[in-house]
Amino acid sequence: MPVFCDVALPIPLDQNFTYALNGVVPVVGARVLVPFSGQRLMGVVVRVHEDPLPEGVEVKPVQQVLDDAALLPEGLMRLAAWIAQYYVAPLGEVLRGMLPLGAEVKRHFVYTIAEAGRRVLYEGAAKGSSRRSKLTPEEQNREYAVLNYLESGEAAKMGALRSATGAGKALLEGMVKKKWLVREAVAEERDARRLERVAVLVPEARLPKLNENQTAILAELAAVGGRMRVADVRTIEVGGVRVPESTLGTLVKRGLVAVEEVSESFFLAGVQPEGKKNAHEHALNEVQLEALSVIAGALSAGGFRAHLLYGITGSGKTAVYFAAMRRALDAGKSALLLVPEIGLTPAMAGQMFAAFGDEVALLHSQLTPDERAEQWHRIRRGEARIAVGTRSAVFAPMVELGLIIVDEEHDGSYKQEETPRYHGRDVAVMRAKFLEIPVVLGSATPSLESWANAEKGRYTRIEMRERVAKRPMPAVELVDMRLEFKETGQEQLFSRELIAQTQATLDRGEQVVILLNRRGYSFVVMCRSCGEKIECENCAISMTFHKPVEGDGHAEAGQRLQCHYCGFRRAVPTTCPKCSSEHLYFLGAGSQQGEERLQELFPAARIGRMDRDTVRGRADMERLLARLHAGEINLLVGTQMIAKGHDIHGITLVGVVGADFALGLPDFRAAERVFQLLTQVSGRAGRGNLPGKVLIQTYHPDHYAIQFAAKHEYPGFVAKELQYRRWMHYPPFAVLANVIVQSAKLEEATAWATTLGRWFERTKLENVRVLGPAAAPIVRLKRIYRYHFVLKAEQRAVLGATLRRMLAFADEKEIPRRAVVIDVDALHLM
Repeated sequence: MPVFCDVALPIPLDQNFTYALNGVVPVVGARVLVPFSGQRLMGVVVRVHEDPLPEGVEVKPVQQVLDDAALLPEGLMRLAAWIAQYYVAPLGEVLRGMLPLGAEVKRHFVYTIAEAGRRVLYEGAAKGSSRRSKLTPEEQNREYAVLNYLESGEAAKMGALRSATGAGKALLEGMVKKKWLVREAVAEERDARRLERVAVLVPEARLPKLNENQTAILAELAAVGGRMRVADVRTIEVGGVRVPESTLGTLVKRGLVAVEEVSESFFLAGVQPEGKKNAHEHALNEVQLEALSVIAGALSAGGFRAHLLYGITGSGKTAVYFAAMRRALDAGKSALLLVPEIGLTPAMAGQMFAAFGDEVALLHSQLTPDERAEQWHRIRRGEARIAVGTRSAVFAPMVELGLIIVDEEHDGSYKQEETPRYHGRDVAVMRAKFLEIPVVLGSATPSLESWANAEKGRYTRIEMRERVAKRPMPAVELVDMRLEFKETGQEQLFSRELIAQTQATLDRGEQVVILLNRRGYSFVVMCRSCGEKIECENCAISMTFHKPVEGDGHAEAGQRLQCHYCGFRRAVPTTCPKCSSEHLYFLGAGSQQGEERLQELFPAARIGRMDRDTVRGRADMERLLARLHAGEINLLVGTQMIAKGHDIHGITLVGVVGADFALGLPDFRAAERVFQLLTQVSGRAGRGNLPGKVLIQTYHPDHYAIQFAAKHEYPGFVAKELQYRRWMHYPPFAVLANVIVQSAKLEEATAWATTLGRWFERTKLENVRVLGPAAAPIVRLKRIYRYHFVLKAEQRAVLGATLRRMLAFADEKEIPRRAVVIDVDALHLM
């Protein structure tokens, strides 16, 4: 019988920890609570065994087994091991990301008396309190009261100590620092079910004499079928006055009404304009049927097969997804659909519910912890055979999973920017491979990595090169902003042509979308005297101005600046912090300024804005999209959120402002990102019966990314871009990792980066090229100094082995594991 178990803990250490079993043997994939470094942590069992321990080694016991069965089946445990290996990430942190069940574990601190505290207590009883203490007599008395309360040795929560002794957090922390108390972090199981109380009318109960309030409640219950939420019962009024809460209790005592606890209903949400068909209600055209037949053939044949569905914007990829998922369900399987942004889930969720009803589950970051846990368990129990969600939904515990679909597979949102730094698209492909099922990657602008895999025959490429109903692609016109400046003599946010076309479109009763891919009002506040920019005190980045201004562009005191990286806010200073000049000016325009200018230009327009400042949650997105579908908004300005998958038939004009600034960023993917953004936002135009038009304002009209986007020519762009990537040995012709060395102290960050740099220099690395160390483009982020290396290799195995050797050396030199961040297949090098 096993006597030990190895547990993966959610800490930045590349190892598992062995604990002794107390009679209950957990299964692999179950959660346990274990002691670790003065805390009580939740981990996942990865192995049970009876291997003898090294001589002299003692292990602590498992404190609690939380699950009778494995929460993570063998397939997901295997996937977790692959992620940890491939992305060089601690297994415990991978498993934590797989289990969105934080709501089921409650964490708090408890206090126990230490030996020093006992001595102080006994000495105080014999000699009285010390007069040398800096605390007031009242505070000293509270300290002794705390020690008295804890004398039995039992642990107590802060709330209990506060109630019993009046001691606050500061006093307790002071006692911990004096080593009178020991503070321990404790985790314990919590019931995370979302329950609501329902009042139920008892049938055939004899009615005694009732007062007016009691009669009103019974009448209301009878009118709605005998069941009503208790919260709604409390809103019943008699004569304009709500009935007392005690009235319901009286009816319960008299046996006329019962109160039950039931699962709280989950609002799937969704945006569906009136009169518009859902995706599953459309008859598929010939091209869509051909695409479906390839996927259906893979479903029937069984086995792993990756498909790249390249379909231009408006070609009807979503209808193909739904038809393929229906085929999976008909075969007794389940299906998983990944979308890149929470902004796409309202529309997708609504269509899902219309097509598949209660079999749909939703997983994304805007759900509450209890909602996420509830949806996760529905999927695990097999109650939901269709799951739709963002990146982390790739770990959904589907029963009999038969098909995985990744929509907008090129989108950078699928890459996690914190440990474990996995790519949701690639993990989806590996999960399908392990399960031997088909996977479909869909996009109008596939990533170069996926396109290259299709070219090599690893993926089956399916092409949909025409829009549904033979609708034409929108005509694209380039506006050279260099000529605009020469002809007008002014730097304008919106060109004359865009203003004229927007007015004409609005006059025809059609809708306009304008992309301005910067948040805020102005993204730089600069001193005209010395050139100093107002930077965040935590990050080496300019702060963004976030409040409309009037007048001649001078900054005014009291207005808000915000850092988009750490969230730090401050008022605009009256003078330059460096030279005390009053000449502070706003430079650059964001979506907030764009909205203000459009209101000035088109006062009769119904203007809306879509960015992270106006869309903070799923309800905000749903309201905005509903207004757009209903025609309440006829001019929408926003960041790249407006470019992603929205299907609004009334939009006939799309304007693009300032999107080409990204071409100047120090990023080898810059051209690819600009092309994808321009193509995606252009695809929002002309999706209904009326043709569309796109105006792109640019300072680089001759750049190949702009030229190919204007022609809707993805294959031509890919051929050109792949040529450059091949010359420079960048993905997909090489594998890449970004290694960041970081510390809150500049001298530590530079010393550790230098140490690793010297190791790279003297270590013989075959087929691995190392660039760096160098200061990261954003050298300080959230008060952390950052230096980085870029590693390129031809083979993934060689790169992975090099990274592990580097980590072993860093451990040998006592460089903390937290200080070395490894990003395999990095999308951003900032």
